[in-house]
Amino acid sequence: MIQALIDATRSQFQGRMLGLVLWPLVGSLLLWTVLLILFWSQGMAALRALAEYQPVDAFLNKWGISWLVSGLSLVVIFLFMPTLVAATAIFITSVFAMPIMVEHVARTDYPELATGRFGSTWGSVANSLSALLAYLVLWLIALPLWLIVPFAFLIPIALAGYLNDRVFRYDALAEHATAEEYQEILRRHGSPLFGLGVVAALIQLIPIVNLISPVYSGLGFIHFALRELRQLRAERPGALLSPNW
Repeated sequence: MIQALIDATRSQFQGRMLGLVLWPLVGSLLLWTVLLILFWSQGMAALRALAEYQPVDAFLNKWGISWLVSGLSLVVIFLFMPTLVAATAIFITSVFAMPIMVEHVARTDYPELATGRFGSTWGSVANSLSALLAYLVLWLIALPLWLIVPFAFLIPIALAGYLNDRVFRYDALAEHATAEEYQEILRRHGSPLFGLGVVAALIQLIPIVNLISPVYSGLGFIHFALRELRQLRAERPGALLSPNW
């Protein structure tokens, strides 16, 4: 995992990757800024109506967080918006940047790997959307626990780690692994991949550095996954190799 982060740092400062570094997060910020401008009044009205809905109101009172309603606009800006912006930046990175990143890293660092193509563009979109939906649902379910000091830090990191892991591991291997190889790497390295996702989540908390964190995190997963794929094939006779190898 450490070696993957070192390799990701090296790749990050290569010309082609520098061109990708800011636009996922900037694109996410612009998207949500435009949506806020266009739909702020309607969105706040809908949230207030939802908060007044009897089951939701009972839930808020049960957990002692009914005070959130009075400061709803602040909750949206300071709690929901950073989460939505970060998650959307990961989605943008997954769908639009990861294919470019995988092609670049594979060509420069792992040219011997032949393509297995277990995944596809639509598979990446479906995987990212399902991971994003699961992340947001879990985030909302766990929201009351944020009021407890240890959980207030641990839960967001764990959930962001889950999102990073679910999204980037698929994209990192979709072009080069077969379906069997993908499942075998998840079986062998599921915990390190989640750990890499958690490290990426921690990096996302560092000011300034978080501007490049979606691309940097994706590069870390690519290096980790492709190195393990190369090792897996080295253990197996008849493994896929590049025609030029």
